[in-house]
Amino acid sequence: MVILTLNCGSSSAKYQVYDWDNKDVLASGVVERVGQSGSVITHNAKGKDEYVQESACPTHKEAIELIIATITDKNIGVIEDMSVIKAVGHRVLHGGDKFTKSVIVTPEVLDTFREVQDLGPLHNPANIMGIEAAQKVLPDVPHCAVIDTAWHQTMPDTSFMYAVPYEWYEKYHARRYGFHGTSFLYTAKRASVILNKKPQDTNIIIAHIGNGASMCAVKNGKCFDTTMGITPLEGLVMGTRSGDCDPALPFYIMRKTGMSAAEMDTALNKKSGLLGITGKYVDRRDVQGALEKGDERARLAQDMECYRLRKYFGAYLAAIGPIDAVVFTAGVGEFAYQVRAKACAGLEHLGIKIDPEKNKLARTRNAETCISADDSKIKIFVIPTDEELVMTEDAYALMMGTYDVHTNFTYSFQSKDYVNKARAEGLKKDLEKNPALKNILAI
Repeated sequence: MVILTLNCGSSSAKYQVYDWDNKDVLASGVVERVGQSGSVITHNAKGKDEYVQESACPTHKEAIELIIATITDKNIGVIEDMSVIKAVGHRVLHGGDKFTKSVIVTPEVLDTFREVQDLGPLHNPANIMGIEAAQKVLPDVPHCAVIDTAWHQTMPDTSFMYAVPYEWYEKYHARRYGFHGTSFLYTAKRASVILNKKPQDTNIIIAHIGNGASMCAVKNGKCFDTTMGITPLEGLVMGTRSGDCDPALPFYIMRKTGMSAAEMDTALNKKSGLLGITGKYVDRRDVQGALEKGDERARLAQDMECYRLRKYFGAYLAAIGPIDAVVFTAGVGEFAYQVRAKACAGLEHLGIKIDPEKNKLARTRNAETCISADDSKIKIFVIPTDEELVMTEDAYALMMGTYDVHTNFTYSFQSKDYVNKARAEGLKKDLEKNPALKNILAI
């Protein structure tokens, strides 16, 4: 049995082809620059060389068609035809407050995604288009929506409400929703395994740091609070997003410059964050390189990003009480040891003490590592996320009728014996290059 997962972003479409019976990834890839000139697919199939090809994709419909043509190609593909695919899992950014778990897509479900798409204007239209395009090719298999906001529906009202006129919540659903839910679900469950605790007995703080970044306070295995809000703009300093700022600031700048609301929305989402401070850099590697060459604005940008992380660590410790571990995940969280080091600096009095040498070693997507000092009261883990696996397992369980909300459902990766085959092979190579890595493996 083969399950396809699709993650359609505003200008990209990621995919994975998963062999359920052998618990193995057959292929994964991404179509980038959808809707722009120079659209390109990068395809990685098991046992084959990477394949890169430019192909025009004016919309996500063409991107889905390109993915299907690639995975079924006789030379570079991994399946003979689409009939072997028995379910499709789709990532959906925003489900409002309508969903507490993944669902099989129905016309009514799609209508709900449309109703709330103004809450996720960059992603929801692309998510919907991806679902509709895939349904046309595979009309007879279940299409399952795995929703970013679902994980956060366990937040108490003191966490998700804003102190604004209550009718805004009643009429316009103005509240905190949170994102990166699939990543938080995976890393929270894996942290419980590493800690040898049941999810309901686990308290952790997770920092998902990529171009977009957010944190989640997990109390008794469930989301208690998160940094992103009604949209993904609130919270941490990100690649191009401002994160927290005085709500009056946009109005002040609009009065001074004559900017429109649309222009301000673009400025805060696409021209702020690290890019806004440095004037030129979004990628943390570029920021680090410029910092090392003496670029003061790059230093300021990184210091601001790490201070915001550190501030939320303290806030969430106060919010949920004693915690078992701090978890770093996503591209920056998994590789940027400088960001991790600065984010944890000065937290020793709170029981969070990083080991500098362990931290530098932890730069792999193939292993879960422990980078806390031996005498740290609170563990610090780096757990590579696996959103695609959550999507795959949700799709399979929905297809089989065995799925339930995550507090009543057990994933394969909650087992002590769970092994990701692709990452296990990668870890072997990592250990050959750097044997010392074995000393920081978390499990």
